[in-house]
Amino acid sequence: MTERFEIEVAGARLVLLRGDITEQEVDAIVNSANPALTPGGGVSGAIHRAGGQELTRACAAVRRERGPLSPGEAVLTPAGNLRARWVVHTVGPIWRGGRHGEAELLARAYRASLELALAHGARSVAFPSISTGVYGYPVEKAAPVALGAIRRFLEENPGGLTEVRLVLFSAADFAAYRATWEKLARG
Repeated sequence: MTERFEIEVAGARLVLLRGDITEQEVDAIVNSANPALTPGGGVSGAIHRAGGQELTRACAAVRRERGPLSPGEAVLTPAGNLRARWVVHTVGPIWRGGRHGEAELLARAYRASLELALAHGARSVAFPSISTGVYGYPVEKAAPVALGAIRRFLEENPGGLTEVRLVLFSAADFAAYRATWEKLARG
């Protein structure tokens, strides 16, 4: 059973969903990438496997053209075999205790992804929980940053995107985002 909650923000739907990001039918899927845009594990590995060789080649071309991405930056590639048109690859921060600008870099990764998707004509975007896997960002600290950054973007850009999803795979991640979600929906 899919768990789903949504609220309206500035005319757009902000959706919290438990599911598989690689199965989302949206204009753009966001990949929580490493700086080299190589497959890796977790969400990135799943997106690369589902996207196939076209996605792998597109990432290699970006690497050759511009080199590695820094935390907070984003680039766009075709989505290959995914149900989306594009993949926005963004690098989140590695958690180092929370006193090294991690929250600002994480918010920048969400904002840069949204800006890039909107600039390419996307109307719907699906995000994973950026940096909460191997980068070690505690999910209960990442959730308010992610939801806050997305909400601010939608409020500052009314009429741009119609839907932004946060797609969480694990029950624990979903529960952490839902707790933050309930505070956001009340406020």
